[in-house]
This record gives sequence, structure tokens and C-alpha cells, in this order.
Amino acid sequence: MASNPTDPAPHPHATEAEVEAARTDPKLANVLYHDWEADTYDEKWSISYDERCIDYATGRFRAVAGDEDWPYEHAMELGSGTGFFLLNLMQGGVIKKGSVTDLSPGMVQVALRNASNLGLDVDGRVADAETIPYEDNSFDLVIGHAVLHHIPDVPTAFREVLRVLKPGGRFVFAGEPTKIGDTYARKLGQLTWWLTTNVTKLGPLSGWRRPQSELDESSRAAALEAVVDLHTFDPTDLERVAREAGAANVHAHTEELAAALFGWPVRTFEAAVPQEKLTLGWRLFAYKSWLRLSWLDENVLRKIAPRDLFYNVLVTGTKP
Repeated sequence: MASNPTDPAPHPHATEAEVEAARTDPKLANVLYHDWEADTYDEKWSISYDERCIDYATGRFRAVAGDEDWPYEHAMELGSGTGFFLLNLMQGGVIKKGSVTDLSPGMVQVALRNASNLGLDVDGRVADAETIPYEDNSFDLVIGHAVLHHIPDVPTAFREVLRVLKPGGRFVFAGEPTKIGDTYARKLGQLTWWLTTNVTKLGPLSGWRRPQSELDESSRAAALEAVVDLHTFDPTDLERVAREAGAANVHAHTEELAAALFGWPVRTFEAAVPQEKLTLGWRLFAYKSWLRLSWLDENVLRKIAPRDLFYNVLVTGTKP
């Protein structure tokens, strides 16, 4: 369970000069940002490897691809980050054996550590999605969560995914921002950050203010995040790109409208205040509210609202 010994070491933090250089180099930005975030990424996004996230991951997979082919023998996660999607799908019985790949050495290291801690059969490589370092016909399944919008050349990445899939193999990508959803999520996040960081300057709320050095570091990370987020997607256009790459049985599914309108301010608030202020009661409130709003999205709003309005798009297809 180790990455390639020739893989470069991660960059623990990005300097101001590196951030500036990364503004014109999205791949450098991806490495710097995700190396920077690797050790705290799970905490930042409330990622866990227990029933809560197992249910979330398997639910997303089932929503777009069904469950008739479970378990898949060998799957690769493209742009795995800390391994959230793959490791929870493995625990949920969707996948037997896994491989993690990411452009960030830091993320690969954390994903492999998480897999080892969970006792899961996973190997990993530092990899570019546009030149995947595996042989043709290697995998039964290729997955990704919130990865396509980071890849400069998405059509090439889809062709690479189909190349490494076995005939009849499936891909599933989830957690990608729609064009409309990304617009309102960013506006809500910016407004929440401004309100939180300014209101907590007031005396009675000063205990809710993170040290300025931490806020400055978060701002630099946010600057990199703006560089690495290269795309938003129209669901119909995403289906077309996958078909033009050679995929069959392509289908896109969207989700999270009310849940996103609630979730993005909550996530931004949590990133702006000291973690010790976020009690178990708060976390339960946030999670249960998100569940209720997700139920509203799936059972009511999906029937009346255009799919383009929802925040997340998921897409699946197979290799002929």
C-alpha cells in the first residue's frame, strides 16, 4: 500500500510567490492547493469513513448507476483526494479492490493512510487525469468525486478513462458543479465569509474569531481554489462530452437545490470560526437539516424544477 517511490514529495504550504505563479498554471495550482489541504481536508469538508459517509457515497452511486453490478472487482478513483469516494464505496460493498490516483502527492499519501487504517486493499499513484499511468483494459470501474471540474482537458480525460476501463466497464463521476449551482454557491459563500469575519470583530463575539494569521492563510487557499476550479457543467453538455469520447449508456443526474442553498453558507461559516466552537449539537443540527432538505430536493423539487438548477451533477456511462 505505497505510492510510486519516484513520486515527488508534497508541498505542505504554498507561499505567496507560489500562489501568484499558480494563477497561470492550473496544474501547479492543483498540486499546491491539494497538498496544502491534504492533512486537514477531511475535517474541512466533514468527511468520515463511517456509516454517515458510507450511506452518502453509496447513495450517490446508486442514484446515477444503480446497484445491479455490485460488487465491482477492481476500481480506480481519479483525483481521489483523501479517498473519500472510493474508500466509502468499498466499505459499502460496491467495490472489492481499489486504486487511488491524484495529481497531488499529499492527497495520495493521505488516501493510502486512510485505506491502511481501514484495512482496505488499495494501492496508489500520483497521476495526471489526461495521461493515466495504467494499461488498457485495467479496471472494471472508474470513479471520481468533485474531480472533473479541476481537469483542464475534460474530453481527453474521458478518453483516458475509457481506455483503462475493461470492455463493459463503467465510470461514475459525482459531485460536479452545475453552471447555475456554482453561481449561487459562490455568492452565498462569499457573503457568509464576509459577514462572519466582520461580525466576529465585535467585542461580544470576539471569541468566535479565528486568529488573523489563520484567516489570511484561508484567504490564500481560497485564491488557489478559485484557480483550480476550472469548469462548471451543463448536464446535457456533460453527457455529450462523454458520448463524443466514445462512451455508451451515458446518463446525467442532478441533485441538491434546497440542500445546497443551506449547505454552502454552513460550510463557509464552519471554515471561518474556531473549530472548538462547532459543538456536537451544531454538527448534528447541520447534518440533520441537510438530510431533510435533500429529501425535499429528491422527492419534491426534482419533480418540478429543471435539472440545471440543482447544484450537483453526476454522470455515468460504459465502455462499449
